[in-house]
Amino acid sequence: MTAGWDLTALANAADPKAGTAERHLWLVRLMEWLRHAPLAPEAAEGRTPRPVLRLRHLLNQLERHQDLRERVRGVAQAFWDEIDAAALLADLGFGARLSFGSELLRRVQARLLPGTPDTLDLAALFALLFEPGDEAWVGALDRATLDQAARLLGPGPDFMQGALLDAITILVSAVHAAGYTPELRQRMEPVLLRDEPFRQLTQTATALRLAVVEGRSADALQQARYLRALLDSCRRAAASVMPHLEQYGVSINIVFELDQLQGRTLRLEQLVDCVLAPDPVDEGHRLWLELLRALASQRGLRALLARHYSLLARQVAERSAESGEHYITQSRAEYRDMLRRAAGGGAVIAGTTFVKFAIAAIGLSAFWTGFWSGANYAASFVLVMLLHWTVATKQPAMTAPAMAASLPAGSAASQAEINAFVDRVAQLIRSQVAGIVGNLALCGPLVLAVQLASVAIFGAPPVGAQDAQYVLDSLTLLGPTVLFAAFTGVLLFASSLFAGWAENWFVLHRLDSALAWNPRIVARLGAARARRWSAWWRHNVSGLAANISLGMMLGLVPALLGFLGLPIEVRHVTLSTGQLGAALGALGWPLLAEPAFWWCVAGIAATGVLNLAVSFWLAFRVALRSRGVRLKERDRIAVALRRRLRQAPLSFVWPPREA
Repeated sequence: MTAGWDLTALANAADPKAGTAERHLWLVRLMEWLRHAPLAPEAAEGRTPRPVLRLRHLLNQLERHQDLRERVRGVAQAFWDEIDAAALLADLGFGARLSFGSELLRRVQARLLPGTPDTLDLAALFALLFEPGDEAWVGALDRATLDQAARLLGPGPDFMQGALLDAITILVSAVHAAGYTPELRQRMEPVLLRDEPFRQLTQTATALRLAVVEGRSADALQQARYLRALLDSCRRAAASVMPHLEQYGVSINIVFELDQLQGRTLRLEQLVDCVLAPDPVDEGHRLWLELLRALASQRGLRALLARHYSLLARQVAERSAESGEHYITQSRAEYRDMLRRAAGGGAVIAGTTFVKFAIAAIGLSAFWTGFWSGANYAASFVLVMLLHWTVATKQPAMTAPAMAASLPAGSAASQAEINAFVDRVAQLIRSQVAGIVGNLALCGPLVLAVQLASVAIFGAPPVGAQDAQYVLDSLTLLGPTVLFAAFTGVLLFASSLFAGWAENWFVLHRLDSALAWNPRIVARLGAARARRWSAWWRHNVSGLAANISLGMMLGLVPALLGFLGLPIEVRHVTLSTGQLGAALGALGWPLLAEPAFWWCVAGIAATGVLNLAVSFWLAFRVALRSRGVRLKERDRIAVALRRRLRQAPLSFVWPPREA
């Protein structure tokens, strides 16, 4: 179809006397006519986009044909007479409530639920009129086209002035209220609130409105300067909240409130510029583009999640980095201590293995078997933590953030920094070797010893031949062991995230202070004991959260996935070693001559590698993303690692003497 034929059809459909929904629907179709025309070759070459050409064609037709002009102008006039334009200027891009969850739900609903043109809220109608990508052709509009469009289709100057002033009043009220919310006010630097910038906003905005309405230009300019100074003070006060959050715990809702407050102050300055601009067309064009950008960001979910969870990810990574430092050994004394602590962890997991077989022998339903298995794992992991021992598979998710903190980023990284990072890699790898060797060296032999001792004393092992055959069938490398081991690595990583989140939540709500000073707790425990409990929980909340969550996930997640028809199991290298030791004790030494046994040994080796590698890789990625680190020096780091492997390969297994 030709452009003229399309425009004729649109003009015939324009009816100033139609209802609100019909007129707004006509405007939506007009925007589609402008937008969805095939792009001309010149658009791809950077010349005038086709929507701009079509808008010029429309405006020229309105100039030439009085009947068409009256019909279209009548629809536009009826539109401006009843629409609430202040809602667009003040609300677009901002949440109605200061809650991240409610804003996320609103955006999801906006993506899933259709909008209606039967509305007087210009902010809601704006989303139907414009689509992603419109910013490009709107930005290409020249001054002559803007002047012509404003004269033929735009509202009168009094309407725009009133809408702008109303929007300023709405935004000032929102900023004023946000500045006095307890979550923000109590975290702002008191010195920045000494002059009460939030309280003065309302008075200054009212004075600005009166000066503009009464035509007192000099007074309006003076009040506008004062309002901008107050807005800058409000932004500096709000910015002082972030150091407090980084020190005392991150809250997603508080970060969302800060972003909303900052965005509203910037929008206020734009509206003030439009009210006082000697040339309202250019300022209006800039505001139009800003509203289109706000619309695009408001429609997105990824940007919202990335922005507001980046700080939480950083906080979680920082907490994990602090916890992970003691998992990295440097000296030979620390290495031997890691072996000793890992051996203790292996002894506990040996007992866990027998409890696991006992729970399975009871014959509970899948859910309760998973629940009590998870409780068994969780209790064992907590016991290991309380005894200051270690389980090797918990190390990577904790040590990865500490590794990321020492990673050289950017071309400015010196060779000394790269060598220091290579040292950190070697320390981490040999710490993992020590942890696994210590765990497996005691877990498997201890389970085997109990099995053989039971046969010698009672004539039968605790774990029988039927269970032993099941172990051989499930742990073999010829089955889905590799997939299950990688999935277990994901659970190990998830437990570290939960640990960081739990510690952040504990610190954010100041539960350590509450435990130390709450009157009821102090009256029951006594002041000294309450302070000891507070210090203990502050020191151990991350470890408890990690161990309990990991244990329950190892038990319950396979049961829940099985209910959904996904037969996924977990493969933990230390638990698998204990199970294989039980199978050897049940079937006897001739099992060593069977290929099935050695396929299980290979499966356990693969399980150990995947448990460690997957959890470390995921935690390392989160730590890098939370810090904004980019691996620009990958080649130099790879060369340094290869050089270390050639020159000192044993440093990845045993600490050098000079350490």
